[in-house]
Amino acid sequence: MRRSSRSGIDPFIVMDVMEEARALEAAGERVIHMEVGQPGTPAPAGARRAAAEALENETLGYTVALGLPALRERIALLYHEWYDLSIDPRRVIVTPGSSGAFLLAFTALFDAGERVAIGMPGYPSYRALLKVLDLEPVLIETRAESRYQPTPEDVAAAGGIAGLLVASPANPTGTMLDRAELAALHGALADKGAVLISDEIYHGIQYERRAVSALEVADDAIVINSFSKYFSMTGWRIGWMVVPDSMVRTFERLAQNMFICAPHISQRAALAAIDCRKELAANLAVYDENRRLLLEELPKIGFDRIAPPDGAFYIYADVARLADDSRALAAEILKKARVAVTPGCDFDPARGRGTLRFSYAASTEDIREGLARLARFMAERSG
Repeated sequence: MRRSSRSGIDPFIVMDVMEEARALEAAGERVIHMEVGQPGTPAPAGARRAAAEALENETLGYTVALGLPALRERIALLYHEWYDLSIDPRRVIVTPGSSGAFLLAFTALFDAGERVAIGMPGYPSYRALLKVLDLEPVLIETRAESRYQPTPEDVAAAGGIAGLLVASPANPTGTMLDRAELAALHGALADKGAVLISDEIYHGIQYERRAVSALEVADDAIVINSFSKYFSMTGWRIGWMVVPDSMVRTFERLAQNMFICAPHISQRAALAAIDCRKELAANLAVYDENRRLLLEELPKIGFDRIAPPDGAFYIYADVARLADDSRALAAEILKKARVAVTPGCDFDPARGRGTLRFSYAASTEDIREGLARLARFMAERSG
């Protein structure tokens, strides 16, 4: 059977790990999930009620391609509430998950063969989607001293690039860019005539300090967000983006043809989810406690070389002194401790064999149990 060269992308290894864990569970084993980046909580109750009412009372056909006007207006208001920004709702585009937003952005902004920079470690689907679109990912090896985020010097060293994609808070490290760092990156890109794309899907999940939106420093940035993480709606496949006013019609034409619209029922639920503040704050309190536990306990167990996360719900650990193959180590942990973790080769092809990612999006009870199992595993392994 014919097969395009674009289809030859790397697997998303965390999904393979999740499938292996599910197989163990199907055989009656209890697995602690610290691999997958999704909240352990359902969509907020208000969102579920809104969806039920819509199912009962509405046809739920196509919406306009850019999304329900009421949802676009409420998202625009969110930028005032979170960042004190006045965003024209016209600039808000509702998408089928953040994945749909990335496809729209890469298609609207770049021609085949152009080079787009991304930081390593980073979310693996960035690389895959760029390759599928015949774009060239330029992999920037970020450093611990810059908190695993790209710098203006990295942009300068990247040569001719058409854009840079950053994530703050980042997956897998949880580190964030501050206002000055975002502004400096935007300036370095402007010197090259390149565009800044900011993945902000973990905004709302932050701890000691607030996440800064790229729109606070650059009105021409492309910002991508989602209801998957803070709003606990991964399976609803609903996201959004904010684009410059001059680009709205370009994105609209692409969205009309690529997706028609985001799922109508998910848009109804998302509109309600934004105002479920008490429930969302309770979820954040759980992540905060889980983060505290991991930062306190992982170094005692032997995972002591970590990037302290500013946001999101991940710990990224350097395990090179423990093993030379993080995928094999993750498999051993799953087999012997029944704890699923993600090998770093998903996030960094060059250096990921020496790292693991621990997700702490589960319940605190599960995180405590996972830490106890990991402690026993490490003690037996070293003993």
